[in-house]
Amino acid sequence: MGLFKTALIGAAVYGAVKYLTKKDVNGRSVIDDLKEKAPEWIEKAKAAKNDLTDRATQGY
Repeated sequence: MGLFKTALIGAAVYGAVKYLTKKDVNGRSVIDDLKEKAPEWIEKAKAAKNDLTDRATQGY
């Protein structure tokens, strides 16, 4: 059972890596898109954190 489970997990990881690194018609992969959008998402998360912190310090 352990060998089957390990093989199944390995196949899933292989499929995920292959999907994430596969180039589309424009020559870009999902990883390329994620790396490009990550700084924008980080800024949005920081703004949301600051907003929640401000609300918490005001006592609602």
